Amino acid sequence: MSQAEQPKAEAKTILEAKDKLTEVLPNPPSQQTPVSSAQALKKRLDWGEPALTIVDARDREAFLEEHITGAIPMFGEDTSARLIDTLSPNREIYVYSDNDEQTAEAAEQLREAGFESMSQLRGGLAGWKAISGPTEGRVT
Repeated sequence: MSQAEQPKAEAKTILEAKDKLTEVLPNPPSQQTPVSSAQALKKRLDWGEPALTIVDARDREAFLEEHITGAIPMFGEDTSARLIDTLSPNREIYVYSDNDEQTAEAAEQLREAGFESMSQLRGGLAGWKAISGPTEGRVT
């Protein structure tokens, strides 16, 4: 190989190595829409993926008593409006409430407000606690 061909061969080898490297890197779990299990959410959080928001749509007292660690509240109209004003419409959101029916209502409200990537957490806080998901609040 001539000296002129050597840099081209090295560049080709580097590009091939980069292509192979991206093939072996693990990918984070994706959001399961429109309904997700507590296990699926926990898997994403265990992965260390910060690009999602957990919304607690229960009342203020229930939220203060205990909620999923890192969840933000969505109670009352002013809180809902603030949430809509502060989050990007393409932000991945997991929402939960006291039961699956109330969760579906909260998710629909957020979808109507323009959020594109919404998933309802099946089983709510009880489902989350059943898999030993971390919580915070007055009861820990």
